[in-house]
Amino acid sequence: MQSYVHVILAGLSSGMFIWLVASGLTLIFGVLGVLNFAHGSFYMLGAYCSFTVLKYLGAGYWAGLLLGPVGVCAAGFVVERFFLRHVYRLALPYQLLLTFAFVLIFDNLVKIVWGGGALSPPTLSFLGGTIPILGRNFPVYNLFIIAVGPAVALLLWALLEKTWYGRIIRASSSDREMAASLGVRVPALFTGVFVFGTWLGALGGGLAVPYVGLLTPGMGETIIIEAFIVAVIGGLGSLKGAFVGALVIGVLSAFGTRFFPAFDMFLIFILMAGVLLLRPQGLFGAAR
Repeated sequence: MQSYVHVILAGLSSGMFIWLVASGLTLIFGVLGVLNFAHGSFYMLGAYCSFTVLKYLGAGYWAGLLLGPVGVCAAGFVVERFFLRHVYRLALPYQLLLTFAFVLIFDNLVKIVWGGGALSPPTLSFLGGTIPILGRNFPVYNLFIIAVGPAVALLLWALLEKTWYGRIIRASSSDREMAASLGVRVPALFTGVFVFGTWLGALGGGLAVPYVGLLTPGMGETIIIEAFIVAVIGGLGSLKGAFVGALVIGVLSAFGTRFFPAFDMFLIFILMAGVLLLRPQGLFGAAR
């Protein structure tokens, strides 16, 4: 029982990291209709920028978590405003090719600025200890991440469902032409949504700095694969589906790593294949 509880907790913390990345990916697809393969690179940039603020600028953890993702938003603005805006109405393969190009660009940018080797983040003076749970120690930072994930989900729900701005976003995603005819500046709105989605991915990277152990160029590729799996399982464009999918994938991956290490990713892909066979639109996606 003790072992199972710790595996579940580890899976929940891992799932919350995937959720933070998948939430931005899902929001961007749900509103803009763009599958942004470069979203994992924003996660990576968020980690490196937060690491820089934390270690080299001598700022505290909260300053790194605040300033790092904000800096990445500038990259998100440039990508959307000058590149993605021109492929909104093209087929998904063109969007994927364009965003994959940015994966290569950002990976090489990280190698130029921070070097090609792994960087070891500094340890935290707080949230860095452990707490006994059922007789075994569990990292406090993992519990912190487990709390952050639902908090972000709640804030996203409140923003999209309970605010005037959220209603504008949902209306524009449903019918861009009608929203524009009613006076909504749809291009500017889409830029804002893309930058916000970028911030969510970069926030996940900033939170991952004390968690991952080592920062490496290309660390965004692994997380974006998991985020895509989560988005597919939950239903493309469904934030609720992305949250549930992240929980399922995180826990399943933790059990696979603990009991079937040779079949870790295999279990996840089997789950995705089963969902696609039984419900192609995903668990919470709308049938097309």
